[in-house]
Order: sequence, then C-alpha cells, then structure tokens
Amino acid sequence: MAIAAAAAAAPAVAARHLYAALRLLAWPDSTTEPELTARLLITLAHAEAEQGRTAQGLELLDRAESMVAPADRATLLQQRGLLLLRAGRIDAAQRQLDAVLPALAQDGEPVVLARTLLNRAVSHLTAGRVRLARADLERCRALAQAHGLDLVAAKCVHNIGYGELLSGDLPAALRSFDAAAGSLRRLGATGLLPVSALDRSRALLCAGLDREAGRELEEAIALFRQQRLRQDHAEAELARAQAALYAGDLAGARLWSGRARRRFTRRGNRAWAALAGLVPVRVDLAEGRATAATVRRADALAATLRELGLRHDAETAGLLAVRALLAGGRVGEARRRRVAGGSHAPMEVRVLRRLTRAALHLAEDRPGPAFAQLRAGLADLQEYRSRLGSLDLQSGSATLGVELAGTGLEAAWRSGPPRSIFGWSERCRAQVFRIRRVRPPADPEVADALAELRQLRLTARAAELAREPEPRSRARCAELERLIRQRGWQLDGTRESTGVAPYGEVRAELAATGRAMVSYLIRAGRLHALVLAGGAVSVVDLGGYDAVAEAVRRLLADLNAVANARLPERLAAVVRTSIRRQRAVLDAELVAPLHPYLRDEDLVLLPTRLLSMVPWGQLPGLHRRPVTVAPSASAWLAARRRAARPAAGGPPLLVAGPDLAYADAEVAAIATRYPGARALHGSAATTGATLAAMDGAALVHLAAHGSHDPDNALFSRLHLADGPLMAYDLQQLDTAPKHVVLSSCDLGRAIVRPGDELLGFTAALLYAGTATVVASVARVPDEAAADLMARYHEELVEGAEPARALAATASPAPFVCFGAG
Repeated sequence: MAIAAAAAAAPAVAARHLYAALRLLAWPDSTTEPELTARLLITLAHAEAEQGRTAQGLELLDRAESMVAPADRATLLQQRGLLLLRAGRIDAAQRQLDAVLPALAQDGEPVVLARTLLNRAVSHLTAGRVRLARADLERCRALAQAHGLDLVAAKCVHNIGYGELLSGDLPAALRSFDAAAGSLRRLGATGLLPVSALDRSRALLCAGLDREAGRELEEAIALFRQQRLRQDHAEAELARAQAALYAGDLAGARLWSGRARRRFTRRGNRAWAALAGLVPVRVDLAEGRATAATVRRADALAATLRELGLRHDAETAGLLAVRALLAGGRVGEARRRRVAGGSHAPMEVRVLRRLTRAALHLAEDRPGPAFAQLRAGLADLQEYRSRLGSLDLQSGSATLGVELAGTGLEAAWRSGPPRSIFGWSERCRAQVFRIRRVRPPADPEVADALAELRQLRLTARAAELAREPEPRSRARCAELERLIRQRGWQLDGTRESTGVAPYGEVRAELAATGRAMVSYLIRAGRLHALVLAGGAVSVVDLGGYDAVAEAVRRLLADLNAVANARLPERLAAVVRTSIRRQRAVLDAELVAPLHPYLRDEDLVLLPTRLLSMVPWGQLPGLHRRPVTVAPSASAWLAARRRAARPAAGGPPLLVAGPDLAYADAEVAAIATRYPGARALHGSAATTGATLAAMDGAALVHLAAHGSHDPDNALFSRLHLADGPLMAYDLQQLDTAPKHVVLSSCDLGRAIVRPGDELLGFTAALLYAGTATVVASVARVPDEAAADLMARYHEELVEGAEPARALAATASPAPFVCFGAG
C-alpha cells in the first residue's frame, strides 16, 4: 500500500503506512529485519522529502545505509540522487547518479536502472543539457518497454516532452505530455496528472497563452496542496507568477513568486528559490523602478544560478542586471558587462539577449545596430512561431515579440522618418498572417468531439430560444472545446512565412487602386495615425486612447441594445441618441483630424486594439466613403493579390440558416442576381454541405444567426440546420472562398491579443485565405440585414468592388468590409 501511495503521488499516505510497518519491525529502537527495514527507510525517505522534509529524508537514507542489503545498495544511491535533485542540488545529484549507473548497467535490476536513467535525464533537463537527457531517456524507454515497466515508460514520455519544450518544439512537447497523461490515466496513476498539467502550463506560457496556463495551474496547485507535494506545489506557484507577469498582473506576479520562494527556501532548495527570485527583478523593470538594489539582487541570483549549473537561467539574471543598470542611467557600467551567449538557449533567453543588446546600442545613440538586433530577434521569433500549426498558439506567441517590436517602434519614433515608423508599426501587428497555414489532418477523436459539441450546441440553442438554459450542456461544451483546442495545439507548423511587406510595394498598390491608408497606433497612452496618402507618410497625434476606447464600448453596447425588437420605443429613442453621440465622438477623434492629409480616396484602415470593432461606415465623416479594414498593410497587400487571382471554381453559395425570419427571402432575392448559384435552405443547410460548397467558391453568402464567443473565439459560430459551423471548422478548407458575406449577428467581432493578433470567425476566414469578408461588428435586425444585402449584391453584380458596394448601400447598419476591399 505504501509503494502504491508513493507511486500515486500521495506521500503523506505512503509515510503513514511506512511508519506503521517500521513500528512492527521495532524501529527505531531495534530491528529484527535490518534489510527489510532499510528498504522501508529508502521508500520513506522519498515520502518525507516530497512533503518538504528533505533533510529528514536524507538522514533516513544515511540510517538505512548501515543496514541495506548489497542488492539494494544501488536503489539507495539512486534514491539519494533523486532527493538531491528534488532539492535543487543538481551537481550533487548528477555525481550520485553518475556513480551508481555503471554498476546498475552491469548487473542491476531493470526497474532500478530505468529509474536511475530517468532521474539523471531530469537532472540534465534541469541544467538545460537536452542532448544528454535525450540519450538517457531513450535508454530508459527501451528498458521500460522491454520489461513491462509501464509507469516508468509514461514518465519517460513525459520527460521527452519536457526536452522538446526546452528545445522550442511546442507541438511535439504537447503531444508527449498528452500521450503520457493518457498512459497515466490507463494505469490508474491519476495522482501524477497534476505534474502533467504543470508542464503543459509551462508550454502554454511559452506560447503566450497565460490565461489558459493559469487555469491549468489553479487546478494543479489545489491538487499539489491536497497531496502535500511541496516541491511541485512551489513550482506550480512559480509558474503562476510567470503567468501573472505575462498577463501584466505585476502585483500577482510578486505575490505568487514570493509564496513559491518561501516554500523553496523552507525545503532548502537554493536553485528553485533563485529562479523564483528572478520574477520580482522582472517586476521592478516592468514597473520602471529598477534601482541599485535591483542590480545587486540580479547579480547575486546570477552567481547562485551559475554556481548551481543553471547556465541559461544565470544568463537571464545577468541580462536583467544589465537592463536594470541601463534603466538607472548607469550606461558605462552596463557597457562593461559581457552580453553573449550560445545559440541553443531557449527562445525567451534569446529574445532577452537581443533586447539587452539593442538597449545598450540605443543608450549609446546607435540606432542602426539596435534596429539590427531587434530585427534579428523578430526573425528568430517568426521562425519559432512558424513551427506552430495551431492558430491559437501562433497568435498567442505574439506576446514574446511585443517588446522587441515596441522597442523598435519607439526608437523609430524618436530617431527615424515617418517611413521608418511605418515599417516598425508593421512589425508590431498581426504577424500570424505572414505564416503559411496548416490544414489539420484527420483525427477521429477530434471528429467525435466536434460531432458531440455540434449536437450539444444545437440542443443548447433550442433551450436558449425556449428560455430554458441547460447548465450541464454548457459545462460539457466547455470540456469538449478544451479537448479540441488541446489537440490543435499539438499540430506542427510548416516553418514557412513571408516577410513584412516593403513600404514601396504598399505605396505602389495604394497608388494603383486610388486608396489611402491610415495605420492607428498607441504610444504612451496616446493614439496616433500614420497616414499614407499621395506618396507621403504623415504622423498625426489624435489624443488619449482611453476616451476613444470607452466610446467604442458604449457604441457597441448601444447598437446591440437597439437591435432588440422588444426594446420599448421610449428607451430605444434614448439609445439612438446615445448612438449618435458616440458616433460623433469617434468621428471627431479618429477621422476629423485626418482631413488635411486626405482627399477623396478610398480608405484602408489598420486599427489597433478596440478600434478593430468600430463600425467605420457609421461615422459621419466616412458615410458613403469606401472603407476597408485590414489587420496590417502586409495582410492587406496579400489579400489584394489573392483577390486578383481567378477563383478556384464553383458557383456562388447562398445559405439560409434556421430561426432567421428573413433568411429564405434574402437568399431567394440574391439568387436572382446569380444564375446557377447553389442555395442551401432548411434541412439541407448543414455544416458538412456548407463547408464542402464553400471550398474554392468565388462568393459565399451566409444568412444565419451567429454567436461571437469572446472567451473562446475559435468557437465563434454560425447556427446551421444540424448545429453550429465554428471558426475552428474553417481550418478544414482546402481552398478558402474568395469573398464571404456574413449577413447576420456580430461575427465581424474578434478578440485582440497582444501584437494586435485577431481571433474570431471573420479573422479565421482571413487566416484561411479568404480575400474579403463583409460582416457586422454588432447585432443587426433581421429585416435591415436582408434589405441591405439585396442592395449590396446588386452593386457587386454591376462591377463594384466589395468596399465600394458596401459604401453605396448607404446603410446605417454596422457592417464592415475586411481584407482586400
């Protein structure tokens, strides 16, 4: 029972059983079975150490050593190595494990040899020696498979994943973590699953998904506390601190890292305590209050980590010390520090190295070399992101490059011409559109989950319409969405991406098509516009961002309210007045200041943050003016080129979804404009039929209710006859339709991640390769949408481009033309 409890990560339970057994053997006063007592003490040592009593565990091993049978001596030595490893004494653990392995390899028990190889691999991983760790793990896995050591094999696969994580291969790491967790469940070793969740959260942090990592960690922390696994508990708290830091919650980062450091210190774990100490140094820098004390702390941490053999972490501490010196104006001292390192460091260290070198160059008023460092860092990061096949991870990992791009933009703002500012602004936004997309392979488990999710959503939709919510269905939907996302994270990328569009090519396309471009940026809390018009670039200060953001939020809330047919007329009148007020505010802040720089050109707008949700055509200064909204100039130029190519084939597709009063009439009216169009109505308008007909179509019109999901944007959806068509489904398209119209609801909305990366239904279509999407950023009354769409398609048939066709409708509805225009 004690061994089972220890294997199941329940050290307190194991210790109780072991002490009971030892009492039966009259220990500690005397013992009639010294060799059996020694075996029990060896197991008890680990159980005590896992509960935070490492010194006591090592003392128990010392006492066992005088009684241990020759056949068990190797087990004792490898157990001591494990305890030293878990206490952060990596070099001592390495020496112990190195010493015992030759004898074990010659005539040791396979299970002891396999465990020793596994533990030595973990020590290599902790020190960043991935190649050596892999060699041990391959030997361990072969042994475990040959001798039926299933639990050891599962732990081996998990640690192979950790090596892949350190090497920067996140999809492979997540696949290994998932495979190991599946094995643990099959073996009934569910007590070890929180360790899997902890390392999965570390992978998610490497991809910038701090919120998702935080959810994993909350569950893991609660279980570690319950299991009394003190080391793992503290490691999870440290990871929680790092998640808070990435999310900008600096107070939370200090709190969690302080808890973790105190817990490590109580265990006598200097290595992990030093790692926890790096977080408050980062917080000082983020808060802009780095002092001489910050430098001293960083230097002390660097020395400790270097002494303990943690070279990459020691380099991180040293780089933070240099940045603290620069923040304190001590440029001369910072210059004397050596900023160098190997090429095999984790991505986070390489990014910090580039940032530090750039900061040194900028402090010496050498912007040229600084820009070179920043561009090289962004190129490294783009290559890293191109290895990720999941749109979720690609967009999340933008967090890693925000400071690189932001530093370049700030330096360009201070020293460069507007053209340089424009180039760096492009590096600050929507880099995922530069990565070649991946079509996920067939996965039976995902297919089953999607089918169940679709059916549950259909049931939930019926319950919603009947005003009878089903909380159990919602909970199961969340569980399925989580499973589908996790499988998507494991998808490898193509490692292919394109460069940032050159300024000259963007300017040439604007001139050739009679357009001007406005790129909105935020700098130090103020909104600015870069205006590309007439071959020139101008910078316009538009004032504070916060007031504009509040006006956007109010306008969207008012538009959603007034779309409700049940709203009393007196209240509707008040809301309409508010709508006019917010439109006027946004027009005055975002459009009016640009008039001196513009003529009557069509406009391409590159919004930032909440400006991605503005219904631009509703602003008085843009009424009837063709406006196209794009994530970046590079994305717009790529969309223009896709729009110029012939469509893959297939007639226009017109789909009428259920429960939309005017959908059938809307589709019937539009069909008269397109002889040969394929129309899907009623029970024929299924997700499968719709996806199949969308593939390669020149034009797709979807008249169906939809739901933007702000908490899980890839599951934003259109409601069809057999359930929802989700943004996630669009990844299955071989060839995206060229032009898509979403005529109902608010599927033009998106969540905006750091780096102005977008996630939502419209964004998913653009990522998939659709050139132009017309969609609303707020709810639209059904009848208004039907009338507008009839006029819109009439303009298209007469030869107007989408942005001009939408402007010609002169509709007050909040539709926006996204993409190529």
